Amino acid sequence: MTMHTGTIVAEAPVTVEDQREKLVREAIEEIRPALKRDGGDCELLSIEGKVVNVKLTGACIFCSLASATLEGIQARIVEKLGEFVRVVPAPTGFKRPGH
Repeated sequence: MTMHTGTIVAEAPVTVEDQREKLVREAIEEIRPALKRDGGDCELLSIEGKVVNVKLTGACIFCSLASATLEGIQARIVEKLGEFVRVVPAPTGFKRPGH
C-alpha cells in the first residue's frame, strides 16, 4: 500500500512473470555497456516460457562473435534467474509488433 496525500492506494501485486522479466532486463542492462562500446546493442523482445527473444542491433548484427555474445547474455540471465532459459535472436529486420 502507498499513501498519497491522505489517500491509500493499493499497489498491483507483482507476478512471477513480472519478476522474471525484471531480472532478465537487469541482466541485459548489465551487459549493454560492453555491447555499446563495440557499437552494438541488445533489446529484449519477449519472454515465452523458457525462451528469451532478443534483438541484436548495430555492430552486433553482422559480427562474427554474435553467437558468443548471445551465449554470454544467456549465461548472465541464467545466473540472475537461477533457472535455465534459451536466448534466441530475432531474425535480421524483425520489428517488434507495434513499432
